[in-house]
Amino acid sequence: MAKPNPPSANSHLPILIAGPTAVGKSEIALRLAERLGGEIISADSMQVYRGLDLGTAKSSSADRARIPHHLIDICDLAESFDAAQFVRLAQKAVEEIQAHGRVPVFCGGTGLYFKAFLSGLGEAPAANPELRARLEAMPFEALLQELRERDPAAYEKIDKQNPRRVIRAVEVIRLTGKKFSQHRAEWKSAVHSPRPELFCLTRATEDLRRRIDMRVDAMFARGLVDETRALLQRGLTDNQTAMQAIGYRQVVEHLRGERALPETIELVKIRTRQFAKRQLTWFRRQLDPEWMELKPEESLDSIAANLLQAVR
Repeated sequence: MAKPNPPSANSHLPILIAGPTAVGKSEIALRLAERLGGEIISADSMQVYRGLDLGTAKSSSADRARIPHHLIDICDLAESFDAAQFVRLAQKAVEEIQAHGRVPVFCGGTGLYFKAFLSGLGEAPAANPELRARLEAMPFEALLQELRERDPAAYEKIDKQNPRRVIRAVEVIRLTGKKFSQHRAEWKSAVHSPRPELFCLTRATEDLRRRIDMRVDAMFARGLVDETRALLQRGLTDNQTAMQAIGYRQVVEHLRGERALPETIELVKIRTRQFAKRQLTWFRRQLDPEWMELKPEESLDSIAANLLQAVR
């Protein structure tokens, strides 16, 4: 393990590492935390759930033994989790890490969590369980039609492949009588001063595609089907958020006999590539990171060293 560098004036400020799935964030954050004397805070909306391990590419128990990780495995499948909870728990983790003289290193691909932590949350209402249940029971096309009619601006910008986002938008509109896009515009001014450094890692399209395909193959080889089968016994399909995790929904459909395993593996690769593209688009439009394009020939240690140099 690399020895931590001596602290500098800003050595305890959080460092945020974002990027699309399979870009290599977790491995790089681990090495950066080792060099800085840091601890990792997961900014991943799916890794909070216990049992969603292979499909979310959680850090191994060995890696978590090397460097403390926060906000992983903190919810059961029966529980809900949102950006407001993330901000509250992340801030608490930051304070605890800094109190020990260490550096908080955020790592993840959930762009909304990064924006919420950096800029605060708008004044949208809390979820309404009864209304949420009714909306989840509606045909998805009907929800899209309602959003298109009541808030064209939100309809144009929203991820139409993500039912959870669409349901939340319609829920806010019904609860407040205001357009969802209006609430999305009402982010509070930055809550951090000085602003933590935010890096977004990228790779060339073919490099990222190769890494995604390798990751998906490894997930299935390590037992994603068996993991999903076990999660079904624990109520996976009752958690609409968890069912949005790419891999699990497709495997559930396979277990129901909707498609063969080879076709399922290929579909997960396609969905993952599409998701990575949406992540990058979100980071470009919603955040203002320092971009770092990683090369296939670069070692993880070299990348971590370059990040460390950029931080200092």
